[in-house]
Amino acid sequence: MARDYAKEYSASRTPERRRANIMRKRARRLMIKRHGEAAVNGKEVDHNNLNPTDNRPSNLSIKSKSANRRKQPRHK
Repeated sequence: MARDYAKEYSASRTPERRRANIMRKRARRLMIKRHGEAAVNGKEVDHNNLNPTDNRPSNLSIKSKSANRRKQPRHK
């Protein structure tokens, strides 16, 4: 069965997903401002409580890609 790319694209552009993406980018900018670009370069900003809209400094940390992806829930 062939993939329906149009359906996948429209599913990824819901208002909730767009807001979450905006908030992830905002978190990255906050961490660059706080720790400098060298500290964040090549790494990911982790939301400790897995809520991308919660950009409190106490909820954000800098982790390697592998460490951050390990704690993410699996999508079905």
